[in-house]
Amino acid sequence: MITERSGLPLSIGISAANTHDSQGLEPLVRVIPPVRSHGGRRWRRPAKLHGDKAYDYDHLRRWLRSRDITARIARKGIESSQRLGRHRWTVARTVAWLAGCRRLHRRCERKAGHFLAFADVAAALICYRRLAKVITSN
Repeated sequence: MITERSGLPLSIGISAANTHDSQGLEPLVRVIPPVRSHGGRRWRRPAKLHGDKAYDYDHLRRWLRSRDITARIARKGIESSQRLGRHRWTVARTVAWLAGCRRLHRRCERKAGHFLAFADVAAALICYRRLAKVITSN
């Protein structure tokens, strides 16, 4: 799952068991829709991507650079991943919101497509609740 800065899910994917997290990064980033910028008609993709040491691979860094995305990924054996804590908690909170949905807490669905559909509905509900909160506060 990839979230934006405040924790709203931008893209959700599922993978087979025993696959490394780094293998799912490219498909998740590809499906992020471009967002209209504040200045006018330009459509933009995310400028930065924060990740832990599981995503520290040269081919991923090159791929992100080719898409004009700055990689903020802790390097294995060099940097501490504790500095990512200020960004990681938003992802953990969003995962907790998704886990609050009864059907997603334990995987009840046998087919991957059905499980992904329920995850998409749960993500849409998270976005709807945030939008409703913003509207009522104004």
